[in-house]
Amino acid sequence: MDAFYAAVEQLDDPSLRGKPVLVGSPGARGVVLTASYEARPFGVGSAMAMVKARRQCPDAIIVPPRFDRYQEVSKTIMDVFGDFSPDVEAISLDEAFLEMTGAEDLFGAPGVMGQKLKAAVREATGGLSVSVGASGTKYVAKVASAHRKPDGLTVVPPTDAKVWLAPLPVSRLWGAGRINEARLHRLGLMTIGDVATADPDWLSQKLGSAGRHFYALANAEDPRAVASRRASKSVGSERTLAKDVSDRQELKRHLRRSADDIGRRLRRKRIVAFGVRIKLKTTNFQLLTRQHLRQEPTDVAEQLYTDAAALLDAFKHPGPFRLVGMAAYDLAPAGETSQFDLFGSGSRWRKLETAIDELANRFGPNVLRRADELNRRRQSPNLDFLDDDDEQA
Repeated sequence: MDAFYAAVEQLDDPSLRGKPVLVGSPGARGVVLTASYEARPFGVGSAMAMVKARRQCPDAIIVPPRFDRYQEVSKTIMDVFGDFSPDVEAISLDEAFLEMTGAEDLFGAPGVMGQKLKAAVREATGGLSVSVGASGTKYVAKVASAHRKPDGLTVVPPTDAKVWLAPLPVSRLWGAGRINEARLHRLGLMTIGDVATADPDWLSQKLGSAGRHFYALANAEDPRAVASRRASKSVGSERTLAKDVSDRQELKRHLRRSADDIGRRLRRKRIVAFGVRIKLKTTNFQLLTRQHLRQEPTDVAEQLYTDAAALLDAFKHPGPFRLVGMAAYDLAPAGETSQFDLFGSGSRWRKLETAIDELANRFGPNVLRRADELNRRRQSPNLDFLDDDDEQA
């Protein structure tokens, strides 16, 4: 999807259309989650500090994120994809692979397929655009999908894929990231073609396993199939704090919010978690993590929070911290695992939380709030994530 969060905001609020829009928190610690295409000529993009983005694009309109709405639109989009293929691998809310091999008789040649897919998404969402890439491998299709954004369509025949990739920068290699991009540059490798013609043993010696991975991709080789039933690795929630925090009780309040968010999402997806992980980032950007495996899985926020609070108490670092995050991992379908705590406190908490879920579905997410939240403002939005993408950090 094209500038997905910003595009949804412009769809829902016509007054934002044609204007530079930044989705994210306006606070001093806020970051840009998505920038509309009207804002991008100013050099503004995702993950940029909001302070810098506002300086570069002073006329930008800042809109706080609405993740529930984005998930709702995402479901509509994925349903459209499911009408085209039974094999759909969603890798984020706004991106997916479709296996269309053998569908020419139904939808036409790849270019025609792409046009039909784009039209169907636009109709189902009321006007959102999607950029489509088509090729013989997931990697080349992914690169092609970004080639003519926004509202693009690029078809790369498998026989042309290696030549088509060659002039592109090494930053387009799947999984390169900034660190590996810099390493490739230090080796004198600036384009994908440079990597494709390099000695694979030399690349492996210089870059380890990543060397052969990049060599294969540069030669348009990617054996990975579309995984239509791929399970999420984790469900998480993290916040960049408006002010640095050292106080443990304040950190626990943030973990409580994250646990509530994660528990609600686990129940909605009918999955349970065996593991709980917390993450802290210091003011000098040192990342600290601890995790715990439970004897039995849960989707109960109270149990997730109890584990997270115990993990926090085990940290010796005094802080202060600029980010606090939490994730539930080692996931399994709720109906495929034993539930041991049928009559204990976990069961009582689950009944309460399920009842709150039903109220929130009927009357909105803020119908009930914890007492200690009544006089507090959420100064920066949380970033919820479904970690089912190999590239996601």
